Amino acid sequence: MNEAKDVTEIRDVVIAGSGVAGLSAAVYAARADLEPLVLEGPEPGGQLTLTTDVENFLGFHEGVGGMELIQRGKEQAESFGAEFTHGTIEDATLDGRPFELELANGDVLRTRALIVATGASARWVGAENEDELMGYGLSTCATCDGAFHRGDDVLVIGGGDSAMEEALFLTKFADSVTVVHRRDELRASEVMANRALEHDDVEFQWNTELLEIHGSQETGVTGATLISHPDGLPKKKLDDGEDVERERVDVGGIFYGVGHVPNTDFLEGTPVELADSGHLETLEGMTTETSVAGVFGAGDVMDPDYRQAITSAGTGSMAALDAEEWLEKQVDEGTQELLAEASD
Repeated sequence: MNEAKDVTEIRDVVIAGSGVAGLSAAVYAARADLEPLVLEGPEPGGQLTLTTDVENFLGFHEGVGGMELIQRGKEQAESFGAEFTHGTIEDATLDGRPFELELANGDVLRTRALIVATGASARWVGAENEDELMGYGLSTCATCDGAFHRGDDVLVIGGGDSAMEEALFLTKFADSVTVVHRRDELRASEVMANRALEHDDVEFQWNTELLEIHGSQETGVTGATLISHPDGLPKKKLDDGEDVERERVDVGGIFYGVGHVPNTDFLEGTPVELADSGHLETLEGMTTETSVAGVFGAGDVMDPDYRQAITSAGTGSMAALDAEEWLEKQVDEGTQELLAEASD
């Protein structure tokens, strides 16, 4: 590990993450004259940058590109005084004041308040061409992109609750929905599994995996190569040199439903409470406060359910407002303590 640099400046607010939640927090914090510092992690802009068209964000009735929406948000935050820098938090010391954040390059940031908007990373399956076609017919969010596939035949990859939710939602738009699962039984909860299994418009291909995605960024997804084995886990069987059955299918869309991983590794071992899923836990009620006073959560890192750009933006603004109120309270309490000491 690089030797950490001694940084004496103490920020009022550091925002970890530059997706729509972090940008919304930055706009609100900057307008409150908190001069926030926004850390752009290894994937600046977050998952929204993988979406070619966003049609359900308020105010863009003709749609807007995900990258354009992020860029506009960044420019808006900068216009109010937010500062951006590339950096990933490796370690956080949150049991003292001010908080100390050690970055991957060895720099140490000190801040009175921290807004965690680091998002969640969708799990990918390692199919050939997924890097090229993500956002071009390949998606990790049916509620975000399902409406683009009206009349298409689509595949959903996975066997858990996420995959069942994706499949059921896609039946509203797609001509056919086929769930591709590498085993012969689902991992989903009984309720979700039964809903999908009993749905007339959802079909299943058991003991099957996605090997290759066909298409281009110009044409979008046009098909897929699937492999299957009667004993399941066909990719492992293929790697072990066993024979597998190959099938090419024509589809207009593929959705990964294998879950998301919240980006909270740097909070492990800190007093901040995390759910079993790794998501940031916030206090009960309408708040973004966490178990550590002065630490706030926003966006997908604390939201395993909705995972929408508009809800992330909302929680981002809430986190900034909560942080502003908390900081003002600290100033008021500090003033009262000084007055009390002076009167003694």
